[in-house]
Amino acid sequence: MSDQNPYEKLGVSEDASFDEIQDARNRLLEQHSGDAKRLEIIEVAYDAILMDRLRMRQEGKIKVPERIRFPELRVQSLPKESPTPREQSPAWLQRMIDKPTPTDVLLPGAWYIGLSTISIFYPATGDQVLQLALVVGVGISIYFLNRKEGKFGRAVLFTLIGLILGLVIGGLIAGWLLPQITFMSLTPNQFSTVLTFILLWLVSSFLR
Repeated sequence: MSDQNPYEKLGVSEDASFDEIQDARNRLLEQHSGDAKRLEIIEVAYDAILMDRLRMRQEGKIKVPERIRFPELRVQSLPKESPTPREQSPAWLQRMIDKPTPTDVLLPGAWYIGLSTISIFYPATGDQVLQLALVVGVGISIYFLNRKEGKFGRAVLFTLIGLILGLVIGGLIAGWLLPQITFMSLTPNQFSTVLTFILLWLVSSFLR
């Protein structure tokens, strides 16, 4: 076996095509899969043929297919793991969600903290103060939303949705929560108003 040239070791002629050489190599590897020494001989012979073909190509004697590479580079690269696509939000949601700057968050937040303070410490009999505070809160939300993209109708819509949800959810929670809070004397209207301000702050800061 040692006297054979690489072509004879693979059982192919010296003018065999690259596909024929590769098929012969693969067939022999499969045939002698349990014989480590024989497998090494087959690989060495295959590498020698590749080197010979590349040398001949450099000399302009033959044209070697582009897929032939130097043996040391002939390493089957592991298939690259395709990056797991991130679960992206729906397009309509991406158009609604904003990435606010600290100013976009803090400025309306300061207004709503002030309005919430007024709503909590006003005389309990003065519902007009709560109504006025809500009107101001609605105006603030519309202003900050409209300032982002100049879509007034959209700003009004989001603000009204936040207002309605805040009042409805606040009313429902107040009936259950306020009887359990003994250290704070809040009316259901006060609680609903403050919760509405929190929701309007979220709307004006994180929507657009």
